Amino acid sequence: MGKKKTTDMANEPQAEVKKGSKKVATKEKKNKKVAEVVLPIESVSPEVAQTGFEDGGEEKKVKKAQKVRGKKYVTSRSMVDKTHVYPIEEAIALAKKTHYGKFAGSLEVNLMLRDGDFATEVAFPFSTGKKMNVAIATDALLAEIEKGNITFTALVAHPSMMPKLAKLARVLGPKGLMPNPKNRTLTPDPEKRKKELEAGSVAVKTEKEAPLVHLTLGKLAQPDKELAENLHALLKAFPPGKVVKCVISASMGPGVKVAVG
Repeated sequence: MGKKKTTDMANEPQAEVKKGSKKVATKEKKNKKVAEVVLPIESVSPEVAQTGFEDGGEEKKVKKAQKVRGKKYVTSRSMVDKTHVYPIEEAIALAKKTHYGKFAGSLEVNLMLRDGDFATEVAFPFSTGKKMNVAIATDALLAEIEKGNITFTALVAHPSMMPKLAKLARVLGPKGLMPNPKNRTLTPDPEKRKKELEAGSVAVKTEKEAPLVHLTLGKLAQPDKELAENLHALLKAFPPGKVVKCVISASMGPGVKVAVG
């Protein structure tokens, strides 16, 4: 007869122990990995342990780096008294003096109004340095616009042209050239409006989200008297008390506060 396979019962518990010890070892390895990831409580500050952030749960604000000005700007800025409000003529002379650019710059003006959503029109007595090339909408001109040939800086039109202009709204609108009754570029007398714009009439309005106005008064090369007359004309276009603050500056130069009263 063949040999019967015998089982040694004494060895069975040992096999179970080995099996069990293997499970224990696996658990120990897992626990060891977790222990490596989790920081001990002693190494964490009480605030972080409670909230997850330092300083009682408030995130630290990152300070923005201060803008470093160049030596030329600093020198020009030292010529202007920040606490002083200058008369118009004196402010213009100082703005010219503090221009440190190597090119013939412009004189810029920034106005802060008492409230926003304001629009008006100013007829400047002297050039602001921007040449206006005004065109009147005709069938021939619209054909050129369709080809992408836009050589004008302002477009005026008779109301009867609006159905044809509407087809070009996507081209003219983003460029700010779409005739509009608010700025009187859509008018029954386009010839008259063209002459007004070419003579220096400028539409002035506040920003959409702030009561601020930014304009160019003219070139620094112009006589002080011409620039002063342009600024006077601008300030007179606003109702009394409407302008709260006026600051002028050269293209590359510090701001100079101007008296508006």
